[in-house]
Amino acid sequence: MAFPWEALPDLPLAARGADSAALMRAGCRTYREVAAYLHSLPYGRNADRADYRLVLTELRGTCSTKHALLAAVALEQAIPVSLSIGIYDMSAANTPGVGPVLARHGLHSVPEAHCYLIYQGKRIDITRSSGGPMAVQFAPEWSIEPTQIGAYKVRLHRTYLADWLRQHPERTLTLDELWSIREDCIAALRES
Repeated sequence: MAFPWEALPDLPLAARGADSAALMRAGCRTYREVAAYLHSLPYGRNADRADYRLVLTELRGTCSTKHALLAAVALEQAIPVSLSIGIYDMSAANTPGVGPVLARHGLHSVPEAHCYLIYQGKRIDITRSSGGPMAVQFAPEWSIEPTQIGAYKVRLHRTYLADWLRQHPERTLTLDELWSIREDCIAALRES
């Protein structure tokens, strides 16, 4: 289960680092306002998937870049929030917009790596709609640093997908084919 951005603390921001200062210049006065601001930005991959600061200049981001930026601000503000990656079975039921892509390939779901925050034992996902907890099962999960959203996250995800394919020999896909389907799903999210 993942909770929306409103579950984050409403603590005042102090100019304790470059990321906090940039968000204060954008008009954010509290940590929760940062989360609301990032939530309001459109979903879209940044020019460099590993550079979470591009969210501020490109005014868009993914689960990785938006949550990494929030985690970096939490570090600067000494707020006990951590960044995590979890794998879930992405399907039309839990990720609106991906159904047609999965159906084209005869799949009900595909394992997806998703970034989110942990605060007071709760998963917080600012990229999902507000209005209550989101029911998604994550297994496995890893705690990471904001700087690990690029190559490290991709490596974890591809390793998991390779293992998944070995455990599902009925799937006649290669790792690269499965990755391509997953990329098509992410592109569909930008359009929905």
